[in-house]
Amino acid sequence: MKRLMMKQLAIGGALALASTTVLAQDLLIRNATVHTATSQGTLQGTDVLVRNGRISAIGRGLNGGNAPVLDAQGKPLTPALFAGINDIGVEEVSGESATVDHRLSLGSGNKDMQVRPEFDVTTAYNPESVLIPVARVEGFGWTMLAASPNSGGSFIGGQGGAVRFDGSLDPIGPKVLFIALGGDGANLTGGSRAGQWMILDQLIDEVRGRIPQDSQFALLTPAGRATLAKYFGGGGRVAVGVHRASDIRRVLRWAKARNVRIALVGASEGWKVADGIAAAKVPVFVDTLANLPGDFDQIGATLENAARMSNAGVDVAFTLSDSGSHYARKMRQVAGNAVSYGMPWEAALAGLTRVPAQTFGVGDEVGGIAVGRRADLALWTGDPLDVAHTATQVWMGGRATPMKSRQTELRDRYLHRNETALPPAYSR
Repeated sequence: MKRLMMKQLAIGGALALASTTVLAQDLLIRNATVHTATSQGTLQGTDVLVRNGRISAIGRGLNGGNAPVLDAQGKPLTPALFAGINDIGVEEVSGESATVDHRLSLGSGNKDMQVRPEFDVTTAYNPESVLIPVARVEGFGWTMLAASPNSGGSFIGGQGGAVRFDGSLDPIGPKVLFIALGGDGANLTGGSRAGQWMILDQLIDEVRGRIPQDSQFALLTPAGRATLAKYFGGGGRVAVGVHRASDIRRVLRWAKARNVRIALVGASEGWKVADGIAAAKVPVFVDTLANLPGDFDQIGATLENAARMSNAGVDVAFTLSDSGSHYARKMRQVAGNAVSYGMPWEAALAGLTRVPAQTFGVGDEVGGIAVGRRADLALWTGDPLDVAHTATQVWMGGRATPMKSRQTELRDRYLHRNETALPPAYSR
């Protein structure tokens, strides 16, 4: 026990040194178990040298020159993790409309449907959201902002994008189009799943000019047509929210016929059609904690969903079904649960790093530890997929980030309230 405490103190002291150089972008991390999340796999007892915010070298016995040195003492080092598909930075308090920007409300009912795929939720992103440090201290460095389907009858929510948790205002990488199909989208298309495919075909006809812009049946603005044209015919990624196995099969068939690059989100019954998903090379984002039939689209939900799809050759990544913005820190638990139900550990780590990065076209920026990439890193006390362990330091672009959030500050305040003076309102 004494030896363990001494090691923890040594790591803590080194991390304190790193924290005093928050503005520095040079760093040498020695003797780490480096989970690269690349083809290099896991490297034992390895050094990582950071120069000007990017990884300069990976190997043993590296010479860091004047760079600050941190002895990891064999602890795991990973890329900063993916926090799922959520609303961090565009939804602060769900019950306060002034803080909710992830949805475009346009009228009500099918009669007034307005399809606005040009809606871009990233223009509302607030990098100073108090939710960001909550996720970041848990080892998460980036997320995908989602545009939710609107209350005006459109199952096309709009566009989202990947953002870093480093205070940057602008997204990284290409935009992603969000669509809700199946039961979630049926109430937005006349109450029938068949209506979804009818309207999708009409939208394609509009994009290709077969329905004039001034037609009484047209659903798109000129900007909407230009936006959708980027996603049809092999263009940008379309994230399709869908759960039922039969709906997934139909989505795969439609995407192939229309040459649309899709990713499935949800896919509670994906395990039933895993071979088809793997053959189509479509990545899937799942919530492994969703194991009950929340609705009739998820009758076949199971804790083994991620493992079965992964073992069938599907690229599986993780997200949360509900409250993703406030509970993104639970993404490690989501991945850990997948491992406990049969998913290989390396595949689960990839689901928080490589798979989402490649899916959303930001693989050269995030999701891996390799020479030339930005040094978005997390050092752990132990297995990063085990919630019994924590991140001891997170670096964004080589800069050590403060390992505190509103929650940790409140915790420390009240744990030590008898040791420090409190404002009169808190005095007994």
